Amino acid sequence: MVSCTAGAARAAGNDVADDAPADRIFGVLPNYATVDPSPRVTTQTTSDAFKVASLGTFDPVVYPFIGAMTALGQASSDDSYGTRYATAFADNAIGNFMTTAVMPSLTHQDSRYYRRGEGGVFSRLAYAASRSVVTRTRSGAATFNISEVAGTAAAAGLSNIYYSPADRTAGGTLTRWGTQVMWDTVANELKEFWPDIRARFRK
Repeated sequence: MVSCTAGAARAAGNDVADDAPADRIFGVLPNYATVDPSPRVTTQTTSDAFKVASLGTFDPVVYPFIGAMTALGQASSDDSYGTRYATAFADNAIGNFMTTAVMPSLTHQDSRYYRRGEGGVFSRLAYAASRSVVTRTRSGAATFNISEVAGTAAAAGLSNIYYSPADRTAGGTLTRWGTQVMWDTVANELKEFWPDIRARFRK
């Protein structure tokens, strides 16, 4: 999902942006939900969570990004490009809102990614990957990431509403769920290491 995820958030007056990096990953991908190491972090509210989900889902870059991904996979499907694009956009939007806003609001979890920002490469890789199953409550305590695990599962289930009958199987649903978790984990890795990559580019 393209929730990977702050200048626009600042302009929108979102308190979350005070904790978020001020640039886009690789100068392109939206980065609204990342918190850098800091002694002071604002508490995420339900309003914040839905605002971040909206910004990440409807960011101008998302439309061509999904279009490019749809075009790359076109040869493996008999569906038209328009149908595949609509399906991919719906998958991304539902997944973003379920994992970033709806489930975190129901469980009082913080849907932002908190960078470690220090330590060895492998320990940070492991930390970033673990955030798919470990997150914070809004009070700051570590907890099982229900928002990610159950949110992606709910999104995969809801997608059966618009997928073709051949894809509305238990196997198809589980595959979509696993794929969404995988991409969210990749996004966590990018969020963790992007400031390091950016610093090297600047040198």
